[in-house]
Amino acid sequence: MGPTGGAHRAAPVLWRADGTPPVTVPRDPAREAARRELAKRMYHENDPGLVRRALNAFWDWVGGLLDSASSATPGGLVGLLVIVLAAAALLGALWWRLGTPRRTPPSSAALFEDRPRSAAEHRAAAEAHAAQSHWSQAVQERMRAVVRALEERALLDVRPGRTADEAAIEAGNALPGHADRLRAAARDFDDVAYGGRSADEGTYRRLAALDDDLARTRPRLTGSSPAAVSNTRRGAAG
Repeated sequence: MGPTGGAHRAAPVLWRADGTPPVTVPRDPAREAARRELAKRMYHENDPGLVRRALNAFWDWVGGLLDSASSATPGGLVGLLVIVLAAAALLGALWWRLGTPRRTPPSSAALFEDRPRSAAEHRAAAEAHAAQSHWSQAVQERMRAVVRALEERALLDVRPGRTADEAAIEAGNALPGHADRLRAAARDFDDVAYGGRSADEGTYRRLAALDDDLARTRPRLTGSSPAAVSNTRRGAAG
């Protein structure tokens, strides 16, 4: 039928140069052959490694998360950035104002943990820490010096396992004029030693001043510790 007829002209068949017909491969076997060919190592020598692919996937996820957050935030990405910076500034201000979060110890631990030392030795250790601006260690050593000095003056019984709070209460009975300062010093000691807070120079200077004032203060015998009363009586009998 002519070119203007209703039937379509068949596609020409291309023959090889040697006159043999071309090789035709069905679709599915051809796809499998192509897959095996592309799976060869030579085609993947420059592919990113496992770590790189994992990082790319992670950053794609972060980018999608930020895009979703920015689309839901007034002002888009700029508005999201302003909110994040405001939150960071608020947290920084709270941290600066309140300091390290206080962890309340389950119970007060013993004041002295190592071999017995004199009040003078504890004071020397405190001053050495203070000279290096190690205020937390200086506060702990100075509080130990305060309690040891009261024991050396027989205003407190020498009792292993005594806590700073117990020492402050007992010493306050013999030295009522310093009872409040003694309790405050015990709280500072507990906060630093067991509560996770950091001391500063002002805390140490207040404790050092208390130590000096206690050394110049005469005890009140009425209601004082049994050791102080017994020591006074022995002195009077002599």
